[in-house]
Amino acid sequence: MFHKEGYKILVSSLIGLIIINLISNLLIEKQWIITLIFAATFIMFILVAQFFRNPKRKIKKDDNHILAPVDGKVVAIEKVFEPEFVNEERLQVSIFMSPLNVHVTRYPIGGKILYSKYHPGKFLVAWHPKSSEENERTTVVIETNNFGTVLYRQIAGAVARRIVNYAKDTDKAVQGEDSGFIKFGSRVDIFLPIDANISVEINDKVKGGQSIISKMA
Repeated sequence: MFHKEGYKILVSSLIGLIIINLISNLLIEKQWIITLIFAATFIMFILVAQFFRNPKRKIKKDDNHILAPVDGKVVAIEKVFEPEFVNEERLQVSIFMSPLNVHVTRYPIGGKILYSKYHPGKFLVAWHPKSSEENERTTVVIETNNFGTVLYRQIAGAVARRIVNYAKDTDKAVQGEDSGFIKFGSRVDIFLPIDANISVEINDKVKGGQSIISKMA
């Protein structure tokens, strides 16, 4: 199953593959070169297709825990000051996505969306310390029943050049449902209350909509 954000790219990639191989068959006489071109273009198409995969997952909805919004590796757990919305110290959990990860962004918890804003910016590598503040990004804040306000931020990287965010002010966030997509690798930061119980550690691999990032004591 593929994510809707990939349909146009997949169709154009398939058309390009067909055209390139038709031309190679018409202009090239050596069969081994034709076969090599077909293999190379087919592998490229498979790589693009796997990037837009959107596997169905069984989501265990629970107001007492925060789920990972994306697939990836936990690269940071630290206290930071969040200046854009909450204006206070928060526990930041950062998840880095490689091009091989599923890139669907999911709501980490249910509640009312208080804030959703896109910020144009740079395209520093996603693990750069300033990427959370200077890169192209979107910020979403959810008012929850048990955790107060939970903020998460999609951040573009050096390769990811397109962030898609479905969250809109006053909409209802449903835990585990699609909230956006980041094309071709980047990271997501989650900002939790300073006294939140963190359930992951640095270098843990997490799955969006399934792995628990934090839970009530």
